[in-house]
Amino acid sequence: MLLLGRFISEYKKKTKSSARIFARSARLHVNGVSHNIRFYEPYPFVVRSAVGKNLVDVDNNKYTDYWMGHWSLILGHSSKPVRDSLRGQIENGWMYGTVNEQTVILSEMISKAVPVAEKIRYATSGTEAAMYAVRLARSVTGKKIIAKVDGGWHGYTSDLLKSVNWPFSESESSGVVNEEKIVSVPYNDLEGALGILKRCSGDLAGVIIEPVLGGGGCIPARQEYLMGIQEFVHKNNSLFMLDEIVTGFRFRYGCLYPTMGLDPDIVTLGKIVGGGMAIGIMCGKKEIMEFADTRERGKSERSYVGGGTFSANPASMAAGHATLNRLKSHGSIYSRINSLGELARKGIAKAFDGSVEVTGMGSLFMTHFLQNGISGIENATQASRCDTLMLQRYHFKMIARDRVFFLPGKLGAISDAHAKEDIKRIIMASEEF
Repeated sequence: MLLLGRFISEYKKKTKSSARIFARSARLHVNGVSHNIRFYEPYPFVVRSAVGKNLVDVDNNKYTDYWMGHWSLILGHSSKPVRDSLRGQIENGWMYGTVNEQTVILSEMISKAVPVAEKIRYATSGTEAAMYAVRLARSVTGKKIIAKVDGGWHGYTSDLLKSVNWPFSESESSGVVNEEKIVSVPYNDLEGALGILKRCSGDLAGVIIEPVLGGGGCIPARQEYLMGIQEFVHKNNSLFMLDEIVTGFRFRYGCLYPTMGLDPDIVTLGKIVGGGMAIGIMCGKKEIMEFADTRERGKSERSYVGGGTFSANPASMAAGHATLNRLKSHGSIYSRINSLGELARKGIAKAFDGSVEVTGMGSLFMTHFLQNGISGIENATQASRCDTLMLQRYHFKMIARDRVFFLPGKLGAISDAHAKEDIKRIIMASEEF
């Protein structure tokens, strides 16, 4: 604790302007922030600019960033292809409120890279995309129950706000109703998951799963686990939905699911496909997505899936297209950042000499300080029983002393702007901690 106090003291000396601005923010905003996880003690620094791998705060401190805009900036901050595309689009307007060709161009790219994306509907956040996916599943099947996994995060939609944080048996929020229509299954435990699904099979509309548990600990799913759930769901005439908002276009050009031999009915996308602009995508098989067709179906049949005022706005479409075009034309980006991720995982684990496990895959990684007899991390329960306070201290030390930014307690994402030397800095900072 004395060491933590020293880091806090150093941080406060370096971030006096941030402290003043955040005090103003706290008078106007709940917790001083507009997203719960963005607050950390004693206060978050205030960013003035961001370019490449770096954030610069209002006190002119420069941080190497691994939060990367909630993991959405795979090309780095203010990357030239995206910046140039946005500049060109803004000259012609950034909000039309009607059909634009930029949406068609982006959708053509996505449909070629994501086989299941036979039909696409845009929103402006991953939360909305997940909300619509759940509504669509209920419309298609005529059933009500949606299953998710312990620790699974699909945004703030009330339909899925359950079993996100430990202890998973407690309600996540007041004001949420019909929680009995959401069931939660253990991650990477096929037998346990199937037991729960069988008990609600008669009213099971669908299952939604992240192939890599993001907020729940950066934990990859076992292929046999996902295959087993998919088999049960399809035999039950329910829908198999994959949340690839984090994983889509993160490890390869396209989604993760084809590499695992999966056949989802609906996939949600976000983050990378928006190039750092607001986006959410629900896409899926034509015969399922057409339940959202308001021209052919009446109120009693259709799934009313809107989008919102800013859905498919030309600025987001242009940024997304520029990002995907860069990833497609420079395939070596994936091999390079995935290898940096492997270097980070191995280097951090070695630095802590067996006292941590570093989870993740490709360019994503997260450190878990082992305790309570936990020796491996395969699900969110095990991740939650690790020393999460120590993880926050570890991340805060790097902010205060090493000018390296992880949102405290969260996983890290490597971008094309990072280099091998940056990973070596993390490993050295880990050794010092």
